[in-house]
Amino acid sequence: MTVGQVRCARGGALAVAAVLLAATVAQVPFARLARQGLLASDGSLPFPFTLPYGVAGLLVVWRKPGNVIGWLMLGVAAAGTVSESASFYAVADYRRHGGTLPAGWLAVLAQPGWAPCIVALGLIVLLFPDGRLPGPRWHWFAGAYLAVGTVWLGGAYLLSVGAILGHHVQVDDGGNLLVLGRPSGDAAWWGVAQDLFLPVLLVSWLAALAGQVASYRRSSGERRQQLKWLLAGAAGGVGGLFLSFAGPDTLGPLSAVLALVSWAGLLALPACLGVAILKYRLFDIDRLISRTLAYAVLTGVLIGVYAGLVLLATEVLRFTSSVAVAVATLAAAALFSPLRRRVQRVVDRRFNRARYDADRTVAAFAASLQDAVDLDLVRAGLARTVHTALEPAHVSVWIQGGAG
Repeated sequence: MTVGQVRCARGGALAVAAVLLAATVAQVPFARLARQGLLASDGSLPFPFTLPYGVAGLLVVWRKPGNVIGWLMLGVAAAGTVSESASFYAVADYRRHGGTLPAGWLAVLAQPGWAPCIVALGLIVLLFPDGRLPGPRWHWFAGAYLAVGTVWLGGAYLLSVGAILGHHVQVDDGGNLLVLGRPSGDAAWWGVAQDLFLPVLLVSWLAALAGQVASYRRSSGERRQQLKWLLAGAAGGVGGLFLSFAGPDTLGPLSAVLALVSWAGLLALPACLGVAILKYRLFDIDRLISRTLAYAVLTGVLIGVYAGLVLLATEVLRFTSSVAVAVATLAAAALFSPLRRRVQRVVDRRFNRARYDADRTVAAFAASLQDAVDLDLVRAGLARTVHTALEPAHVSVWIQGGAG
């Protein structure tokens, strides 16, 4: 790209980011008008979900303006945030003020912005990491995916325009048009179309992800690390989505913890996409995966030990609950460090082999020093160990001479 094209692209990205920021700020007064909390609306994507896509997309466009993924991420953020603001305003106008607020029709028209977000997310996975299709045979798949998505988007906006022109706008507590959520009469075709298109879109997502998995098996070096970041982010996103739907609805401590974990999982995908495309700390993914898995396994084991000891102490040994909790807590604390080291070694052996081999190399060198007397052999062994463990471009050993 020429210098002028780069400047134009960056200016456009800043303009989209300004729209995103304005729509985010507008949610505060709109939510008050709707008498809802900022995270209460279920009509679209809340700003903690869309803002990370905006930040990552802006960084990608700024550094790599020719990569369409950055623009898609910015589009997801802007459309999702505008849709959320429109959801609050639609509830405020049509459910709280009887349709008397100005430009309520504009909110109804902007509210289905969640639909292009869903379509764009599939394209992001398909075009990762350089904004191009994996191969020529994927052109027909991308065309079919866009055709299905366009029909679905067109149907949503067609019903929205029809409701506005017909002056029969009705929205639910999330700001969604009732005709989109519960289609009937002349709009019954939309229900059939949605029942057909949503599974097709889901299968398309899975096919795009499967294509990246197949590409991972054929790749090596930098490309493989990029795909690891993508797959790690996708796993976090799927896990966060599952927890957001399957978690308990109570307001207890467990619900709060699960909510935080689900949010972290949902935010993993844009963060991993940004790191992979910009190649920032690209090769840290092995350590990140191994640490995450190790602490997940460790947490599960300690919870199981804690619960088992509490049940054993209270149901079998008939201790009081306070004594049982104290004993179980002390046992779990005593097991933490040795169990963490053992679990980390097992996980590293499978998922972070480079670190596992490096640790073994360093340990072997340290053991060889016990009987070493020849300085030249020690120096050669040190250089060999550093080269094997860290793979630097150049190794130099400088030894300060001592007084005789």
